[in-house]
Amino acid sequence: MTFKVNYVIKRDGRKVPFDVERIRRAIKAAMLDVGYYDEKALEKAVSYVLKIIEERYSDENPPHVEEIQDIVELSLVKYGLYQVAKGYILYRKERENIRREKMLLLGKDYVDDVDKKLSLNAIRLLVNRYLQKGPDGKLLEDPKGMFTRVAALVVIPDILYDKRIFNKSGGEKIHEKEEFNPDEWDGKVGLGDEFKWNKYHLERMKSLYDELNSAGKMRISWSEFWNMLISGEFNDHIEDFRKYFSLMAELRFLPNSPTLFNAGTRLSQLSACFVLDMEDSLDSIMKAAVEASKIFQSGGGIGINYSKLRPEGDIVMSTGGRSSGPVSFMRIIDVITDVVKQGGRRRGANMGILEVWHPDILKFIECKSKPGKYENFNISVMITEEFWQYYEKNEPYPLINPRNGEVWGTINPRELFRRIAEMAWKTGDPGVLFADNINRRNILREALGDIKSTNPCGEEPLYPHESCNLGSINLYYYIDYNEKGAHFNWDEFSKDIKLATKFLDNIIDVNKFPVKEIEEKTKMSRKIGLGVMGLADTLYALGIPYNSEEGFSFMRRIAETLTYYAMEESAELAQERGPFPLFEKSGYVKGDMPVEGFYHREWWTLDWQSLAEKVRNGIRNAEVTTIAPTGSISMIADVSSGIEPQFALVYEKKVTAGEFFYVDEELKRQLKRRGMYNDSLMKKIADNGGSLQGLDIDEDLKRVFLVAYDIPWWDHVRAEAEIAKWICAAVSKTINMPSWVTVEDVEKAYLFAYKLGAKGVTIYRDGSKAAQVLVTPSQRKGEYVMSIENRTLDIMKELGIEMPSMGRQKKEVKMVLPTPVVKNNVEKCPECGSDRLIYEEDCVKCLDCGWTACVIS
Repeated sequence: MTFKVNYVIKRDGRKVPFDVERIRRAIKAAMLDVGYYDEKALEKAVSYVLKIIEERYSDENPPHVEEIQDIVELSLVKYGLYQVAKGYILYRKERENIRREKMLLLGKDYVDDVDKKLSLNAIRLLVNRYLQKGPDGKLLEDPKGMFTRVAALVVIPDILYDKRIFNKSGGEKIHEKEEFNPDEWDGKVGLGDEFKWNKYHLERMKSLYDELNSAGKMRISWSEFWNMLISGEFNDHIEDFRKYFSLMAELRFLPNSPTLFNAGTRLSQLSACFVLDMEDSLDSIMKAAVEASKIFQSGGGIGINYSKLRPEGDIVMSTGGRSSGPVSFMRIIDVITDVVKQGGRRRGANMGILEVWHPDILKFIECKSKPGKYENFNISVMITEEFWQYYEKNEPYPLINPRNGEVWGTINPRELFRRIAEMAWKTGDPGVLFADNINRRNILREALGDIKSTNPCGEEPLYPHESCNLGSINLYYYIDYNEKGAHFNWDEFSKDIKLATKFLDNIIDVNKFPVKEIEEKTKMSRKIGLGVMGLADTLYALGIPYNSEEGFSFMRRIAETLTYYAMEESAELAQERGPFPLFEKSGYVKGDMPVEGFYHREWWTLDWQSLAEKVRNGIRNAEVTTIAPTGSISMIADVSSGIEPQFALVYEKKVTAGEFFYVDEELKRQLKRRGMYNDSLMKKIADNGGSLQGLDIDEDLKRVFLVAYDIPWWDHVRAEAEIAKWICAAVSKTINMPSWVTVEDVEKAYLFAYKLGAKGVTIYRDGSKAAQVLVTPSQRKGEYVMSIENRTLDIMKELGIEMPSMGRQKKEVKMVLPTPVVKNNVEKCPECGSDRLIYEEDCVKCLDCGWTACVIS
């Protein structure tokens, strides 16, 4: 059908093409919102709206969007759809209020298409933390400008790797280095009129050209390239820019926070994770301190393994004095972290690691037992394969002086393991890392030895001076709804995995690394970490309980698909641009793969054999996937964090303008469809700790909409392990435990995670760190109140692990209940002053403004 009205006037005055489908979608959404959907009634209403528009308007006199909405209301009433009309009117009013507040926050008199996609929460967070501001504190960009700034940087490698000017094989004449002043071209050149590069974009472009030229891979000189660029010969790459922009602006994927902060700015440091080395010498310790300060200043966090440092009391030959031990040298990094803010925005974060054989292991385990000590550190004990042999036999375990390899003393391995569990039960620290699981499928093990360090949140095991760029795909975006229900769009998910992989690989090339050695080591392996967020909301939409066998199966398939298509894209990039430099020394050339799942054909749902053959010919990135915390970026996307269950479905959120209920979007959608959504019910859920359990509400909703403390801790462990089967690096996941669990439960959690193949584990027992502000029925009653049938406890038995505590213990707990230790010494949010802090994804997070202590998310 052809309409004579081809345009509509938007609220900002723009004239845009008229889209019939927008009207159909709006009426359909209003029907679904009130739990009434009738396709015939829908088509009648749409036809009537179009008829009125045709009668009243033309291309010379196009309708305003508000006029169209008035006609929609009239149409709904005409056909007796009074409840739908009421819902539509209320929706219009709500949207108008939201638009007004968004404009106020952004200092604009309109909202564009990007602003519309973002929730009010997301806009507040972006204004507070992400959008560029001038010296006067006024915004220099809006969300669309931020995504444009990032995409304009990410597209640069696509241009410089263009076959017209780039030769993957090398052997080209190395052109004389030419002077170039980016300031002269600031804001003057781009790919057509869609954007212009600023001087910081251009500085990174010249830097990448010089790097490729020095390797003999550029066919032409800089001046020849520049003339081609400004004459428009590379304008076809505008499609690449648009793809990267849409990937972010449509909230399908977001990179780690430093990329959003720093792309196209003076800092231009885009990585979140770094690992440094510390040898047993003062020079090395001071070198690490200087490098740490540069990383903190540029917006990153670090991990250091302190095990090379001699123990406290050991002799120092050069002075005849005695060593103060590794724990004391952690204080240097701790103080630097206090003094140097990350990128001028927040304090840094650290991972301190000590291997289990070190003589100072007990001092290390207890170093955070008092509030205010090592407050900028997460700490983890790295447990070696050898330790488990002593543990099983219960034989004295030797503690080794790293200075000379001599036995310093012995300790009972089970008592040591118990002490780790006690401190974690009491304070939340330390976590544990499993060295053999980390290195079992380490593709660079033969070339570089064992990995012994991780980034601050533990999901990225790295060699010294490696860094990693992370980003997460929003799973919830791929839920498609129709009248039959929801389904997951695997085809679109797979396509976006490939695009996001290319995005992250490009980031390596345009990153301004804070330390030269880090740049060199990072580019030798080119590791990237693509992950996911929104898992809990996705499961809600699909009607799958998080800890059901169906839920675990879905998690495995998500992780398998993520790694498969990321590796496939990386292999294709290697054919275009070349593999990572250490490729020939890696296990890939022998057919090895960096994921456990590859070695279990019974787990496959994709053709891994053919992929392995493709990868043997080259792969661009040594590793491609990791599951990182997504606290802030998942708030931008308005979805659940990472792979965590929702912490609360509903809670009262405090903002400058007052208080309102934050409601999980999928819960809101399903309640509206059932005609159950109202403030009274939201208050009941909020007062119930954000959980549905124990409330008078449909049983199928209670079974699916589970929050973190509704789920037994052993199922948290299993969820991490199921996903880890198909992830190259590791997984950031908090094992939530209610306050009534025992120290023995913590030990069992460690053993279960280890035997399932997890690379590390962090437990959080309710009340042991930040003050708990949301109390669910499982926490309050001292037992889990929702039972989902699965095989987890059977698996524990098969692995020889004793049954966990099933509820509040009748016998008296021997340990004295501790005073809660506040994580990172944070009692109130440093950004908004709220005391409503929770612990999620191994990070403190503010419920009100979204601030998090995590450097990645």
